[in-house]
Amino acid sequence: MQDVYLTAAGACLPGAPVPNDRMVRHIGVLDPQSERLGRLILRHNRIETRHYALTETGEATHSNASLAATALRDAMGNGGYGMEELSLLAAATTQGDLLVPGHASAVHGELGAGPLEIASFQSVCASSMMAAKYAALSVGAGEARLAAATGSEFSSRWFRPSFYTPAEELLQNKEHRMAAEFLRWTLSDGGGAVLFADRPGARTPSYKVEWITLTSLADRFETCMIAGQGPEHREDLRNSWSFHPGGPAAAARDGAIMLYQDMVLLKRIIRAWVGEYLKLVDGGRVDPKGVDWLLCHYSAHSLREEIISLLKTTGGMIDEEKWFTNLPTAGNTGSASLFVMLDEFNRKGLARPGDKILCIVPESGRAVISFMMLTAL
Repeated sequence: MQDVYLTAAGACLPGAPVPNDRMVRHIGVLDPQSERLGRLILRHNRIETRHYALTETGEATHSNASLAATALRDAMGNGGYGMEELSLLAAATTQGDLLVPGHASAVHGELGAGPLEIASFQSVCASSMMAAKYAALSVGAGEARLAAATGSEFSSRWFRPSFYTPAEELLQNKEHRMAAEFLRWTLSDGGGAVLFADRPGARTPSYKVEWITLTSLADRFETCMIAGQGPEHREDLRNSWSFHPGGPAAAARDGAIMLYQDMVLLKRIIRAWVGEYLKLVDGGRVDPKGVDWLLCHYSAHSLREEIISLLKTTGGMIDEEKWFTNLPTAGNTGSASLFVMLDEFNRKGLARPGDKILCIVPESGRAVISFMMLTAL
């Protein structure tokens, strides 16, 4: 395998930043209880602004695919590459614009580039790292000289009142209500992209890719973040929306068209994520004192505090002044988050030659954790 370099990053955050007091103008008003829960959730996640691809009148300014394509064009421009140099596109998302065909096909179509190898990765946040690993390995194997990985989310379309009103009876349950509301007040829209090449870039900061690793713990945990199945039937996939005897409308009444986050289960999964990190420390792949920058995706400041508490008690803590995040201003853009973070990290010029940058993307969907180690050139 030849050396691989991350040579550019780009982002697409649609529209103007939306402060907390204007969120409902984009995602719509449910009821007074929703807004009370929203204020509580915002205190926990500490997001101050985010971006939506829905206007205040409910019109879409982008598609999911166009968010990714715009971010990729930004990365190509930042790196000084021509589109003809790109030979591989790995596109990640939680849910594409269509059920069929794959998301990468839609992104390629929006991109308007020539013939490309493509790969679609559908998961939740860690799908970005799946795409990044595929792109990096393709360059390392000599299959591509320049490969792109994108992550993009159009989460706000899930949060319109019409996705909740069919399941009004179900939402009388306090546990189900909080599970549905947490993501409504936490997730937002955006696209991010990174480029991998067989040589360092000439225009933007470049990083040698030391390694990328990803582990699923789905054999140990039930589904934690889910859409497509009601919260009362998570254990049997034959109860998903596509199997519902009453069809899609009946599935919506059972809550299958809403996004849920099981907050109780999430606390257990956090401990497992930290356990996987500590395996890397014990195995010598990560030296906490030797890490110069940590770019860790997390959905809320309260979850960051949970992680820090565990790291301090286990001796695996990386000093907080080394943590870089743009969650308060860019919001939680799911699979796009790490790439959007890297773009801002580059623009601020924070890395110095020789710096070790550890990137971590956990995923609560069904307990995935991923890591990427970079060395700044």
